[in-house]
Amino acid sequence: MIRLCAMLTQRLPLYFRLVRLDKPIGTVLLLWPTLNALWIASDGRPPLGVLLIFIVGTFLMRSAGCAINDYADRDFDKYVKRTQERPLTSGRIDAWEALAVAGVLALAAFLLILPLNGLTKWLSVPALFVAASYPFMKRFFAIPQAYLGVAFGFGIPMGFAAVQGHVPPLAWLLLLANVFWSVAYDTEYAMVDRDDDVHIGIKTSAITFGRYDVAAVMACYAAMFVITGGVGYRLQFGWPFWLGMAVAVACAVYHYFLIRGRERMRCFAAFRHNNWLGAAIFAGIFFHYLLTPAH
Repeated sequence: MIRLCAMLTQRLPLYFRLVRLDKPIGTVLLLWPTLNALWIASDGRPPLGVLLIFIVGTFLMRSAGCAINDYADRDFDKYVKRTQERPLTSGRIDAWEALAVAGVLALAAFLLILPLNGLTKWLSVPALFVAASYPFMKRFFAIPQAYLGVAFGFGIPMGFAAVQGHVPPLAWLLLLANVFWSVAYDTEYAMVDRDDDVHIGIKTSAITFGRYDVAAVMACYAAMFVITGGVGYRLQFGWPFWLGMAVAVACAVYHYFLIRGRERMRCFAAFRHNNWLGAAIFAGIFFHYLLTPAH
């Protein structure tokens, strides 16, 4: 037992890097649409317990997804400049360790939702399948970023299920908006690694879109804004929401100027800046409900 504890202590920094604790951008990109869903489903007053479960669950599932992703890509990452020093690819941890970490985190996330209703628990099954299978989509799916959008957006139907006991059509519209947003920001991310990805033969939206990549990113942003704005109009959201949308649109315009030259670090900066785009939309929803009297 003492030797096991000593080993774990030595491995923890590597496990932290495996699950990207040093890079929280993925967690917040997953969290914003989940919070949007919880606020809309509850008319701006999500139960504290449900809110905490989804925040912690988002962190756990994103971390598990990172471990699975590194396991799936362990033979590819060594050929990509940005990923060749990851703990699994560089040989500092073994493949079974990545799977074990992913399994423990996924189990913890499932135990977390046990107090929630049956529909939420049932929805966690396809959510887990999509999250675990996403890394393998890069082998044959031309735009795996769309699949990522489903994986990163499954907190939306689960949030509605947890609060309302059912999943209305509105939730699926928000999930569709998230798919378009994910294709936009993850194409920016894929533009960073495009040369390496072409060399090793995996598929990404940046490769699929080719010279139309910038136009495709902006079209996906536009689709996301149209769908999200349509939801806001349908729910009769007030000026805070529209102000948040305006800030988000301004963020997308800024991204255009970052990515139009297709420079690696500017594309990566655009990807990371999506945190502020997502935060702007959530802030608009949050302040709409905060300033709207309860019915």
